[in-house]
Amino acid sequence: MILPLLALALSSETLLDWRNPNLPQISPDGQRIVYTLETADRFNDRFENTLWMVSVDGKDHRPIGAGRLARWSPDGTKLAYLKQSQLWVRWMDTGVEARITDLDTPPTAMSWSPDGTQLAFLRRVAGTPEWSIKMPKAPEGARWAEPPSVVTRLRWRADGIGGAGLIPNGFTHLFVVPVTGGAPRRISSGDFNHGGEPSWTPDGKIIYLHGARSGNADHELYPDDVWAFDVATGKASQITKGNGPEQNPLVSPDGKLIAWLGYPDKGNAAHTTSLWLANQDGTNARRLAQGLDRNVSTPAWGADGKTIYAVVEDAGTSSVYSFGLDGNYKALTDGKLRLATAYASAEQMTIARNGQVAITGSSPNQPKEVFTFPASGGAPRKLTDTNGSLLAANPIGAVEEIRYKSFDGKMMQGWIIKPPGFDASKKYPLILDIHGGPHAMYGIEFNHQMQIYAARGFVVLYTNPRGSTGYGEEFANVIHGSYPGDDYQDLMAGVDAVVAKGYIDPKKLCVTGGSGGGILTAWIVTRTDRFAAAVSQYPVINWFTQAGSADIGLLMTRWMKAMPWENPKQYIDHSPLFFADKVKTPTMLITGEEDWRTPIGQTEEFYFALKARKIDTVMVRIPREPHGIRGAFPSHRIAKVEHILGWFEKYVK
Repeated sequence: MILPLLALALSSETLLDWRNPNLPQISPDGQRIVYTLETADRFNDRFENTLWMVSVDGKDHRPIGAGRLARWSPDGTKLAYLKQSQLWVRWMDTGVEARITDLDTPPTAMSWSPDGTQLAFLRRVAGTPEWSIKMPKAPEGARWAEPPSVVTRLRWRADGIGGAGLIPNGFTHLFVVPVTGGAPRRISSGDFNHGGEPSWTPDGKIIYLHGARSGNADHELYPDDVWAFDVATGKASQITKGNGPEQNPLVSPDGKLIAWLGYPDKGNAAHTTSLWLANQDGTNARRLAQGLDRNVSTPAWGADGKTIYAVVEDAGTSSVYSFGLDGNYKALTDGKLRLATAYASAEQMTIARNGQVAITGSSPNQPKEVFTFPASGGAPRKLTDTNGSLLAANPIGAVEEIRYKSFDGKMMQGWIIKPPGFDASKKYPLILDIHGGPHAMYGIEFNHQMQIYAARGFVVLYTNPRGSTGYGEEFANVIHGSYPGDDYQDLMAGVDAVVAKGYIDPKKLCVTGGSGGGILTAWIVTRTDRFAAAVSQYPVINWFTQAGSADIGLLMTRWMKAMPWENPKQYIDHSPLFFADKVKTPTMLITGEEDWRTPIGQTEEFYFALKARKIDTVMVRIPREPHGIRGAFPSHRIAKVEHILGWFEKYVK
């Protein structure tokens, strides 16, 4: 007798089988797309990146080899990419590849010169120490301890994969190197940081970047301006002089115009990132699409130089828009996919000379894949199916959008994931999952982790409370100086709306969230005991210590509208630590030990407070993990999910 194959629900172990396509790059002729595929190596507990190529008709799909961050040469005959922390070039006709750099610090962004003979890239170089001492020479053969670290800058710490932590003395600078290899030549100078992807003028004489080239940049919240660098002499010319961030400049195909992303600083916690345009020397600067109160990202010029294409987020979706130089704009996609934007990860959109677009996209039932469509019109067509076989064997929960009124009548948007095999006549436990940011947005993208929650028998609710992006600048700034605040009531109204549907057991409510969602989770348990259990992931607990220890402390003081010593009450009123005496809910805290965005000291403070009060509390410390526990170890991602679910199941099942 042959037994039928049984479909399995998604488990945490499927995180090891998950394949993540990203950073698609379309060839100049619009016929091929190269993308990076991230996979997990379950034996060595690490992630690997491989370059794959797919034709735009989807018929030719093949691996290229190890690497990431690929860039086509202008004529499409070569491919540059990063591998083993160095720049490599592959000749596409023969498949021969060559390493062209031997750098002591890895390159980051890169781009080809218009004639295809050089590559521009950024990398960190040592700066001049502001303070140093002379130590006696150690005796021959002696083993002295590691020397002290010396910190002299306000911005001295950075979160990131690999446990960046202490920023080494130095600055990120622009270099160029021949495609055939050789010594890289440094273009930019001074003790300044530069960023963005190098954008060349068509004649190859000028490269545009953004840079923080002010002597006071270390103390400025938004120090970046657009700069032009003469490739031959290194001379730097300032193009923009706004009081907000002006970043990621892009030169038009004819070299006459510069586009960039940015906004004027209004003193708010949240700003709408817009698309800007100016002449190549910075004159006649203006904002495009002035009536568009939504964030714009990943811009790219059309080949005719008359249109800029970019991704615009709106109410849980992200769509491709076209922007005319006259300020007119329109959506090119229908909002059924979240394109080029995935929560807490960077994505890209590229456009070929013939107008063909390469982009990633995701929907509630469709994990992120590579899509293509003509900018002239047409629905995005999926080219890859990297997780198709996994989902065929593991059914997912149905996703339902929910709209509900909050305490003041404002409409809120969220989504519900129901367990596979959902039965409305039964009562289910609920997990409320809160996004971070707080100026971020959940949406219609596929969420693997929440699907795992649903597979374990939970209904999952995730919403966009006030403070979220995608609903305009006013909606995002309601919580400025009041965070956490009324966003708490938005979340509770969402829980009420789902409970009212009749299939939730109100005694089996759970709450979790990371970063901004972590502080809201901690805030919730100081305000109500309606939840059976809570898991606060990498939270802010005490705004006093958070401002002084986080890698973005200066931004935190903006959110609080004051420095700690200027308005201590403001910091106290919004710190869960000072309301720990109200907590009754069993609460787990989980944070990476190399998290410098919400340092683990925050977790330790709340753990101490709850444990001292004999609240059922567990602290989970994940070694060698940065913010989000999204580092280099697949097993840690599994451990994170299992700790969360194990804690909830202890109290509701």
